[in-house]
Amino acid sequence: MMRFVKQARTAISMLKPDEVRKRADRPLNIGLIASTESGYSEMERVLGSREGVHRASDPNPPNEVDLVFYEPGISPDDQNACTLDPRDPEALVDTFMNRHEELALPLARQFPGLRKCVVERIVHAIARENALFALATALPNVVPNLIELPWAFGEFASDTAFLTANQVRMAFLIAAACGHEVGFSHQKAEVVSIVGGAFGWRALARELAGKIPLGGGLIPKGAIAYAGTFAVGKGLEYYHHTNRHYTADESQSVYRQAFERGRQVAESAANPR
Repeated sequence: MMRFVKQARTAISMLKPDEVRKRADRPLNIGLIASTESGYSEMERVLGSREGVHRASDPNPPNEVDLVFYEPGISPDDQNACTLDPRDPEALVDTFMNRHEELALPLARQFPGLRKCVVERIVHAIARENALFALATALPNVVPNLIELPWAFGEFASDTAFLTANQVRMAFLIAAACGHEVGFSHQKAEVVSIVGGAFGWRALARELAGKIPLGGGLIPKGAIAYAGTFAVGKGLEYYHHTNRHYTADESQSVYRQAFERGRQVAESAANPR
């Protein structure tokens, strides 16, 4: 126990909540281009805020903005611009995070209408990182491209410490995206819950990996790392939106649904084509 706590402390010391907070607090100026008044109104409805939003039809629009969102049907004249379809905001977030991932936190913090989509991407990305890490630490050659992971393996003496630290990092990112305070002092209960929960699913992963011969337990181990992280992330998102924690049944339901997705991630990584 003490060895793990020391390892986790070392891993978590690498987290920088101040940097997360600084990145999230960056104000964004968004340019909107639509063909009609109703088109502008629909785009603004999806964003959930008019703060920093500038219509191309405004009398004196700024010369420069951070991002430009186009109404569907209008071809962007800038390859960095994105289409904002009120019927499919997830598509905007997918495109946006592929092109401008560094602006995802301020986008979610400033525009409540896009928070759910951004947080979903954050949770899935970190759950996937943890699944890959769990696989790679059990069988180093199972993930051929280690550059996908955010930190080097050598910094961590145990995968549990890494997975836990990555979940704490996720907690910071989700709080920032949801417009709440970020940091250990503001998120004590969340951090304690994450650290405490790490032992349960870690023990389950070890048990499964030990019972299934010839490395077959690797897939459940990766799936558990994914599902455990995903359930933590969705629980944090729910808390920030409702100020209420999942019940045990709700948490188990999210975990069960995520386990199948995690199994697919683990199988894809373990058996690349």
